[in-house]
Amino acid sequence: MKQDHNHTLIGPFKQVVTMAGLPEAGPIADEALVVLENAGVLVYDGYIVLVEQYDKLLKIAQEKGYTLQKITEPMVLLPGLVDSHTHICFAGSRANDYAMRVAGKSYLEIARSGGGILDSVRKTREASVVELVELLKKRCNRHLSEGVTTCEVKSGYGLTTEEEIKMLEAIQLVNKHHALELIPTCLAAHMRPPEHTDSRLYLQEVVSELLPQIKEQGLAKRVDIFIEDTAFNEEDSMEYLLAAKEMGFDLTVHADQFSTGGSRIAAEVGALSADHLEASGDEEIALMQAAGVVATVLPGASLGLGMHYAPARKMLDGGLCMAIATDWNPGSAPMGDLLLQAALLGAAEKLTCAETLAGITVRAAKALNLTDRGTIEKGKQADLIAFPIDNYREILYQQGKLKPSKVWKQGREV
Repeated sequence: MKQDHNHTLIGPFKQVVTMAGLPEAGPIADEALVVLENAGVLVYDGYIVLVEQYDKLLKIAQEKGYTLQKITEPMVLLPGLVDSHTHICFAGSRANDYAMRVAGKSYLEIARSGGGILDSVRKTREASVVELVELLKKRCNRHLSEGVTTCEVKSGYGLTTEEEIKMLEAIQLVNKHHALELIPTCLAAHMRPPEHTDSRLYLQEVVSELLPQIKEQGLAKRVDIFIEDTAFNEEDSMEYLLAAKEMGFDLTVHADQFSTGGSRIAAEVGALSADHLEASGDEEIALMQAAGVVATVLPGASLGLGMHYAPARKMLDGGLCMAIATDWNPGSAPMGDLLLQAALLGAAEKLTCAETLAGITVRAAKALNLTDRGTIEKGKQADLIAFPIDNYREILYQQGKLKPSKVWKQGREV
């Protein structure tokens, strides 16, 4: 019989939490989780073929001469984590900003003293592609070791055509050679660059000059904008997003971080997700729910800025599909630990284990419009993480201090 080493059986696991068959939106009871005891996963060419009791799979594997990857200690298997909102391509540090903020200085005072987003813009512009690649690789290494197998990354610290392309090229280079899969997003509309006096004209320049090049070079399929008093107003944002949509880009929005309005625009333009939402209320939740917009909450930004979390419990009860992401960035969210942040949010907002885990797997995949991951079931990418415990509840109970001891990307242990 021909040996087929593409087929691998991984197991046995004490528990396999598949995250399959859950409602796409709204609350999730823990009882809805499919937890298979003493199970394994059969993988072929990076995809899942079968998830089943280990004994059954072992018979098949032995009959057909498949490769075995034996798990010798008690472990719980989960889908690889998906971080659907990050800014991890950047140079420099904003530790000075942080020190000023915790000493009581306001956002504007920090910006006036040379801090804020424009500080990261200056340092990122000064960095070469090679330097950005090295910095991004390091952050990807850490994220992967903590169980994140898919990660969205935004540009937005270049704010000129040339510099935004430099950032997206750095992301593309890392993506080609790193096991962590990166999903690039163009955030040229992060804020008005210092060289421009007119926000609307700047956005028109992005549409006419930058976006066609991004499309042509295949550097990103997604476009984002920051709608806020300190960034772009609703009217200009609407015009920009509709122009990007016309060009075939998927849309996402930084919305309702300090004031509402962004979520309404996200709903009206049919964005995949609205992210932040700390200021959202019942009206905003209803608008997003009706439009099928995924609500992405960013506990890392709340922790970094010392402000309240987005109303996660209210969002789920209002029927929203809710994802949880890190917002890992040099300014407001420097921590970048997805599991830890999700666990803290869950405790504060009274989310079930199922709701929190869905928010960093299957529902986060939905925020990125990815249907091939986020669950452990036939036909999905074999992105898997295993924790050295025998009960999945330990994962969130240990509030992010328990990290996976094994990580697989497309069936290959990394």
